[in-house]
Amino acid sequence: MVYLFLADGFEEIEALTPVDILRRGGVDIKTVGVTSSQIKSSHGVVVTADITIDQIKSWDNTEAVILPGGVPGTPNLEANSSVISAVKFCGANNRIIAAICAAPSILGHLGLLDGKNATAFPSFQKELYNATLSNDFVVVCENIVTARGMGVSLEFSLKLLELLKDSDTASSVRASIQCR
Repeated sequence: MVYLFLADGFEEIEALTPVDILRRGGVDIKTVGVTSSQIKSSHGVVVTADITIDQIKSWDNTEAVILPGGVPGTPNLEANSSVISAVKFCGANNRIIAAICAAPSILGHLGLLDGKNATAFPSFQKELYNATLSNDFVVVCENIVTARGMGVSLEFSLKLLELLKDSDTASSVRASIQCR
């Protein structure tokens, strides 16, 4: 199972693009409301999450977690102990942790990027602490995927599909949506 966490103030495109692309590719992904099932984005769009975080009893079947950016979405994700537990579980069990825009700062604060290549929205790169900053828009380093921001949401999502399925599936979805 792949979980994409939604907290009030999330960036819509960074959250919904991975959901769309991964579902097109046959990945079992659930949107998870961190405080309730109705989550308001940074631009006032209300989204109904598939489940709420309190409905998840164990992280054992987790293949990946995805953290969209946005402000105050990112700090709201980081303030939730269950989100942090899921991220730490994935780190300890070599499961995929994906974060885009401001959200890689959460990984930096947890020390998960120490010695790893990573990226984030430029104003949040200082929060990556001991990471080796990359100029790439999407960076994969071991089990961690980081991305710069909204403008690379599609590239980020297709990379996740490739990692969770395979390159043929990602190429097929890429072609079906008329993406270069």
